[in-house]
Amino acid sequence: MNNIHKTAIIEEGAILGDNITIGAYTIIGSKVTIGDGTKIDSHTVIDGKTTIGKDNHIFSHAAIGTIPQDLKFEGEDVELIIGDNNTIREFTLFNPGTKGGGSITKIGNNNLFMGYTHVAHDVIVGNNCVFANCATLAGHVEIDDFVVIGGLTPIHQFCKIGTQVMVGGGSVVTQDIPPFCLAEGNKAVLRGLNLNGLRRRFENRDDINAIKAAYKNLFESAKPLSEAANELLETSENKYVKELANFVLETKRGIPYNRK
Repeated sequence: MNNIHKTAIIEEGAILGDNITIGAYTIIGSKVTIGDGTKIDSHTVIDGKTTIGKDNHIFSHAAIGTIPQDLKFEGEDVELIIGDNNTIREFTLFNPGTKGGGSITKIGNNNLFMGYTHVAHDVIVGNNCVFANCATLAGHVEIDDFVVIGGLTPIHQFCKIGTQVMVGGGSVVTQDIPPFCLAEGNKAVLRGLNLNGLRRRFENRDDINAIKAAYKNLFESAKPLSEAANELLETSENKYVKELANFVLETKRGIPYNRK
């Protein structure tokens, strides 16, 4: 049984699961689908072709699925997909995709988006991430799993953030941040490894030691970055080292590190 406030507006065509709560003065558009157990607080707008999974909590004054802030957008059929168990706090803004970016913005599971977080068109977010207040993801940004983005941090369009990355608050990210790394600054540069995150996630200390050695070979030696990455792929059997090396070789926007 759903609990829908009498002042909420649910447009014809919207699909609601079971045990959904919708607060006062919230508006749900005709193309919206909401999964079981999701709670939507007052004064929220959910519009467009938006699919929201199970057991999410969307707080008041969020704007979810409104049209992209892209001057090239001309009303194409685009989509926003949000997974399960996400917490989306007050005054957040999530836009769907655009035709030029694949037409889909996609959010995974178990993420926390604190107040005023902005998720632009064609963004891809993985699972178990935390975005502190006023984190700003520009169009086409890709965020892998277990990422933490500090408050007041913008991320430039088309940037990729690897798994288990932590970006310090008040940073400005304009290049790709490799997996397992810590980045900070305006403009953000690598400051080392996200060791606290690695110790929480990995039980095998050998994996952490292998990542440490790989980081030194890549970013603390005089070798050209691509040469060091290719050597790691040839010599290491560790899957996390290979993930790090492949990210470096595949970067489109470059890696922000202090070269020797």
